[in-house]
Amino acid sequence: MMGDKDYRSIIKNAIDSIGRELEIEIDENDFNTIHLQEVIQCLRRSYYDRTEPKEVERRGFNELLSGLLRKLEYGSEPKEFAIDDIKLRGQADMIVDDAVILFRPAQTTPESPHANDLLYLNACLWIYDKIDGMIIYITSDREEFTFSLTRDKKMFEEVIRRVRVLSDLLNEKKTPILEPSQNCLDCQYYQRCYITKKNSKQFSLSEMLGLSKPN
Repeated sequence: MMGDKDYRSIIKNAIDSIGRELEIEIDENDFNTIHLQEVIQCLRRSYYDRTEPKEVERRGFNELLSGLLRKLEYGSEPKEFAIDDIKLRGQADMIVDDAVILFRPAQTTPESPHANDLLYLNACLWIYDKIDGMIIYITSDREEFTFSLTRDKKMFEEVIRRVRVLSDLLNEKKTPILEPSQNCLDCQYYQRCYITKKNSKQFSLSEMLGLSKPN
């Protein structure tokens, strides 16, 4: 706090405002158009984003990196891939010399690419009809770490399966099953999944994943 102004709140509001401007545009009522980002993350989270959305808490400008690059003149345009009567819509950050490039923030030095990032990149390779791509992780210390990938059919088939599942559940108004992972800890819908209503036992993700034992 400096003087009468709360600069922390000012910065947070700025980050939230920019984040909303950079969000991937998804028509919540078009169940036959599924965005790639929706299926490489927890399907329940994507379902809630469409049916009972709650704003995500952003922690810093580093998280806005990918969205900022897509908005620049050398960012790629979104493209669609037909899956029967469903359209899978994806957007890479950049395409340079026939290579698809994704930029992702990292808190620490990554030993390997995150599974969700691999699914996203591989799907982009099929959507844009490219063979090779790379993920570039950038830490808060501005260190860069690059991982390359050649497109894989089986990995893309898993994405296609999840596209069909999410589209069906949205049409049927059925909540997807729980997909517990470390990402749940930072999810804005954590309480909906892990905090039960009164007269029921409360449980945590840590207990489910065996990270800690209940007393």
